[in-house]
Amino acid sequence: MVVIPARAGSSRLPRKPLRLIAGRTLLHRTIAMARAAIGGLQDAELLVATDDREIADHARAAGCDAVMTESAIATGSGRALAAALQRPVPPRFVVNLQGDSPFQPQAALRSVIAALKSGAEVATPVIALDWAALDALRDHKRRSPFSGTTCARAADGRALWFSKAIIPAIRGEEALRASDTMSPVWRHVGLYGYTLDALTRFENAPPTALETLEGLEQLRLLELGIPITTVPVDPPLFDSSGIDTPADIDRVEALIAIHGDPTPPLP
Repeated sequence: MVVIPARAGSSRLPRKPLRLIAGRTLLHRTIAMARAAIGGLQDAELLVATDDREIADHARAAGCDAVMTESAIATGSGRALAAALQRPVPPRFVVNLQGDSPFQPQAALRSVIAALKSGAEVATPVIALDWAALDALRDHKRRSPFSGTTCARAADGRALWFSKAIIPAIRGEEALRASDTMSPVWRHVGLYGYTLDALTRFENAPPTALETLEGLEQLRLLELGIPITTVPVDPPLFDSSGIDTPADIDRVEALIAIHGDPTPPLP
C-alpha cells in the first residue's frame, strides 16, 4: 500500500497539500507522480490519508482513494499506519510517500518496493550529490535552513544518520573536488517503505529527543535499532528538496519555468 499523508496543519505552510505550484496543487502533483511510478504493479494500492475533508475531496477529484485519519496523529508514518489498519486485510508493506516531495525521481518508489521485497525492514531513497548540487544545497540552506535532509550511510547502504544539517562535514574539500566529480554528501528523498511490523514498532514507541531536535521521524527508527536500507537513485529532471516554505514554491516555479514541468498529467 502506497499512502500519501496529507495533513491540513503545517506551521510553515498552512494547508500545504492545496497550495498551487505553477497552476497545479501540491497534492495533485504528488498523486500524478505516484500513479506514474507504480503503473503496471498489480499488487500496489495508492491512497491519500488526511484529517481534512476538503483535502480528501481534492484527492478524489484526481481519481485517488482517500481515507480520514485523526488530526492528533503527529507523523506521516503514523498516518500511513492508521490508513493501512483501516483495510480489512492490512498490507504486508506500507510506503509513506510524503506529500511535500512531488518532484522526486519516479524510480525511487519502485526501488523502495523492490528493497522491501528483498528483505529490508525499512527502505528509503538517497541521491548522490555532485559538487554543483552540493553548492546549490548549501546556498538553499542559507535561506531555508530546515528544508532538505542529508544522510550519512555505510558502504553496505545502511543509514547511519539523517540530519537537516549537511553531513558529513568535509575536511580537505579542495583536494576532494580536484580528485572526484562527486561529493561525499547524499541527499535524502522523502519516501519511506516499511514492513507492517517495523512501522507498528515505530508508531508504538514515543518520539525520541534527537528526533524532536532534528524534526526527522526516521531518527526514531535508528534509535530503536531498526535498520534503514538506503537505495541510491538518479536525480530527477531538476533536483528539488521538499516543499516546506513559500520560498520553496518560488524556487520550484522558477525551475519549472526554465526546464519545463516534470509532473505527468492526471488521467
